[in-house]
Amino acid sequence: MTDLSKYRNIGIFAHVDAGKTTTTERILKLTGKIHKTGEVHDGAATTDFMDQEQERGITIQSAATTCFWKDYRMNIIDTPGHVDFTVEVYRSLKVLDGGVGVFCGSGGVEPQSETNWRYANDSEVARIIFVNKLDRIGADFLRVVDQIKKVLGANPLVMTLPIGREDDFVGVVDVLSKQAYVWDDSGQPENFEIVDIPADMVDDVNMYHDQLIETAVEQDDDLMMAFLEGEQPSMEDIKRCIRKGTRTMDFFPTYCGSAFKNKGVQLILDAVVDYLPSPTEVDPQPLTDEEGEPTGEVATVSEDEPFRALAFKIMDDRFGALTFVRVYSGVLNKGETILNSYTGKTERIGRMVEMHADDRNEIDRAQAGDIIAVVGMKNVQTGHTLCDPKNECTLEAMVFPDPVISIAVAPKDKGGSEKMGIAIGKMIAEDPSFRVETDEDSGETILKGMGELHLDIKVDILKRTYDVELEVGEPQVAYRETITQEIEDSYTHKKQSGGSGQFGKIDYRIKPGEPGDGFVFSSSVVGGNVPKEFFPAVQKGFAGMMENGPLAGFPVLDVEVELFDGGFHAVDSSAVAFELAARGAYRQSMPKAGPQLIEPIMNVDVFTPEDHVGDLSVTLIVVVA
Repeated sequence: MTDLSKYRNIGIFAHVDAGKTTTTERILKLTGKIHKTGEVHDGAATTDFMDQEQERGITIQSAATTCFWKDYRMNIIDTPGHVDFTVEVYRSLKVLDGGVGVFCGSGGVEPQSETNWRYANDSEVARIIFVNKLDRIGADFLRVVDQIKKVLGANPLVMTLPIGREDDFVGVVDVLSKQAYVWDDSGQPENFEIVDIPADMVDDVNMYHDQLIETAVEQDDDLMMAFLEGEQPSMEDIKRCIRKGTRTMDFFPTYCGSAFKNKGVQLILDAVVDYLPSPTEVDPQPLTDEEGEPTGEVATVSEDEPFRALAFKIMDDRFGALTFVRVYSGVLNKGETILNSYTGKTERIGRMVEMHADDRNEIDRAQAGDIIAVVGMKNVQTGHTLCDPKNECTLEAMVFPDPVISIAVAPKDKGGSEKMGIAIGKMIAEDPSFRVETDEDSGETILKGMGELHLDIKVDILKRTYDVELEVGEPQVAYRETITQEIEDSYTHKKQSGGSGQFGKIDYRIKPGEPGDGFVFSSSVVGGNVPKEFFPAVQKGFAGMMENGPLAGFPVLDVEVELFDGGFHAVDSSAVAFELAARGAYRQSMPKAGPQLIEPIMNVDVFTPEDHVGDLSVTLIVVVA
């Protein structure tokens, strides 16, 4: 396809167990991409193809697929809902133009829903809302709509209303067209009838219809004036206004249904086509310089522009390394040579594929707006910009969170060390929130991740995929250290072993810094007791030691060091001598400056009925194994 107005790049995101993967499965069935629906609880969902996903019934990594609805091409990414895999949501939203936020009809706005919604706001991704699982006990569509207003601060525009509640949920009313869609008990999505609105719902439908029209016409001043004068807008004008308001995120069209029972999903697909933007309608991605500062230029979505694309995901499977790429501008043909602007190296495009979960369909050409995978790229990592060698550029970088928990691992046999190293290298390339380091003192390999489940999955992948059996230590919280007292001290580094020696004397103050400032170094030496050319060496010596705190070896935060005096030798003093003096000073003085551990901090929102606010007392207890 070359008509970009008929492209929709969308993501499905929500809290864990809200029904994202089930919704995606129904979309694939309705669009004819698959012919048999697979259920998550049976481990048969198309986009949950990892063994770990099928066993646990959760999505662990985002999966891409492509389907068509009414001649519109939909590139869909199904994302995880568990907090440990939030990075998958973040990098998916980075390359998408629109999204479907799924909320559980009984659970409402849950914590990870809120996090994902905030990511989508940051990425300026237009969204529609799908309140799912209305067949569940306790499901209440209007209660969830109210939560979306209060908790997310969003403006949901009610587009459908449920017919029946819980076990009696049979269909939905389209508020805009005032038509009722009722499904039979066969469970087949195509088995529905369009009937008259139930008599007991007429007043509610009329009320929400009026609210919808009033909200929509606010997007067009001329249309609003005509409406205020009594002229009814056409259906085409209303849809155009809803599309505009959705694009600017003034409101979010909100639908309801039950994906598991195949009720209401067709209207979601129609809404994606009618209201979510095409690649040409979103703000173009900004270009930056090597330091990440905006240049003022953008990657205009057009085939006629130079090739620009972002590698947003790396995946290693049985056929080799796959690099998922969002093409922002230009055209990419098989056999062409492109430039990785981060490394400065060129790569030849051997094979390109269109992904359907873990299945591949080879293609020879990709254009602006496409989401594809390239096979066999060697030096590309997540967040790298791929571009035309004659038009070098850099797209806005991706920033990933630091790990919060770690475990020590060791292979059970000596032969496993090399295999473990190769496997972990591949896994780090796939997952930017997964880190590894070697403990200098113990020689242990330390795996760092976003939570215990995250690390459990990684250990399981090492065992099953790479045949590496590991001995795993207890999880450790990623503490930090700081100091609580100011101390003034002096340290002399002196070494003589024949010929020129080493000499460096520093007088310094170490004191607690402002929270969030990190390590701050300053110098107020007067009279040349320490020449200025040695100041950077002193700073380097202290900064290098801040990675290992005096209490438990955790990184040290928020410390100020001031160099105010010292001494030097005309022959024996050097930058190395003063750097070693600073390192010795750190070891000497930090234990005397009142060091203390800092625990990770999380923001917790507590919601309670207004009647109980005065009585509410919350105690948070963190138990560390």
